[in-house]
Amino acid sequence: MGIHTIKMPDIGEGIAEVELVAWHVKVGDSVTEDQILADVMTDKATVEIPSPVAGKVLTLGGAVGQVMAVGSDLIQIEVEGTGTPAAKAVAAAPASASKAATPTVAAEPAPVRAAAPAATAPPSAQREAGVAPVHARASGDKPIASPAVRRRAWDLGIELQFVPGTGTAGSITHLDLDLYASRAGQAASVAQADQRYAERSAEEPIPVIGLRRKIAQKMQEAKRRIPHFTYVEEIDVTELEALRTRLNAKHGEARGRLTLLPFLVRAVVLAVREFPQVNARYDDEGAVVTRYAAVHLGVATQTEGGLMVPVLRHAETHDLWACAAEVLRLSEGARSGKVTREELGGSTITITSLGALGGIVSTPVINHPEVAIIGVNRMVERPMIRNGAVVARQMMNLSSSFDHRVVDGMHGAQFVQLLRGYLECPATLFVE
Repeated sequence: MGIHTIKMPDIGEGIAEVELVAWHVKVGDSVTEDQILADVMTDKATVEIPSPVAGKVLTLGGAVGQVMAVGSDLIQIEVEGTGTPAAKAVAAAPASASKAATPTVAAEPAPVRAAAPAATAPPSAQREAGVAPVHARASGDKPIASPAVRRRAWDLGIELQFVPGTGTAGSITHLDLDLYASRAGQAASVAQADQRYAERSAEEPIPVIGLRRKIAQKMQEAKRRIPHFTYVEEIDVTELEALRTRLNAKHGEARGRLTLLPFLVRAVVLAVREFPQVNARYDDEGAVVTRYAAVHLGVATQTEGGLMVPVLRHAETHDLWACAAEVLRLSEGARSGKVTREELGGSTITITSLGALGGIVSTPVINHPEVAIIGVNRMVERPMIRNGAVVARQMMNLSSSFDHRVVDGMHGAQFVQLLRGYLECPATLFVE
């Protein structure tokens, strides 16, 4: 038998280090060739690391959340034959060798526990339900779950501490919540009612790792480097909405339904021709602004893991339906984790929208090293005065932020006013 040492691979693009975000195996597991061993994250995407060999896992070279250098030991696998030359040297080392020569081994995931009948049910209630009580996770063994799962668990009155997780690294999924709730049954409802107003004092430290760490670093870098200014303008989109409704009624089944976004993309494509300084990237270290004829438009997308910005490349070449289809493909790819690294980089200007939660005004953070971001607030019907009469109109605000080093306040305002003109008179979107 030999030992095969797998190194952290070179992901490409000059990346020197990556973050280890998940293990799919543990010490003692048998693995097959091409089985996924771990997930690592670069600045742009999560990458799966497969096994080039079959064998038994001996050591893991890092813990989840650890930043590892390319070329460092990722994992050691016991294999048939002689293994790798470096591994043979490790295997031949005497038992008295220094501990510093031993790779760091990540703690094995805690075993999955059976579900309790209720999130906060006391042992007596559990015994009455005919189910053995479930003990809390061991000290330091914190439940792992996405923000969406945590919010849903809170709404259901379920304590995640008692829910066994079947996701990556033992994380709790929506399916785990469903299974827990179905097993709990009536006993869960009674216990939750009893505990509805119970005092809560638990504290849960949550490591900032993976995509959430990348988002935090990027937002901090953007606010540290870029002097933002935000300009808000009110837009009457009544005629635009009427056009969109007619187009969907006529072509929706055959060509796909249109949202507001393709019209806004078209307006941006036209407006940056008059304000090229907005469709740009600023290298503040080299003091160089690069303006782009192509519009590579970032579309900020909320995913279960956090915010991602897939890129609609050459937006200037897309008609309304092609734009809608590509945006849908990119957003679904981001939410499912299937978007590629190439689709997450190279944007020249970004659009962000919170949809129905868009609020009245927002102050979006620029996607560094871009110099502008267009924020879409929610659409509401409001009474407006037109020709001396009070009429109902569909109104929406655009909250846009600019890099004040590159875009003057007047030019930022003029750019948004030009967007307003296109959107309030949608026929002009198709007349050049």
